[in-house]
Amino acid sequence: MKELNMLVWITQLGMGVAMPLAGFIYLGIWLRNKFSLGAWCVIVFCVIGMITAIDGLRVSLKTMERLDKFKKKKKERDISGVSFNEHD
Repeated sequence: MKELNMLVWITQLGMGVAMPLAGFIYLGIWLRNKFSLGAWCVIVFCVIGMITAIDGLRVSLKTMERLDKFKKKKKERDISGVSFNEHD
């Protein structure tokens, strides 16, 4: 179950970083072709895409860190050891 949970977070991390970047680059290329804008349009949207990708990375890592702290606190509170439903 741990591996599946980590796979979900890695997928979320990849989608949160790759999709905004690819989407903004595609949008910049589409706007350049549709309205005959210069290359500056693609560059601006690449920068916006990089900013949103970095923010997505930051948010995902912060959430993963918060969940890890929550799990550690939960284990510290459990004095009796591992219960029947909480084994690996």
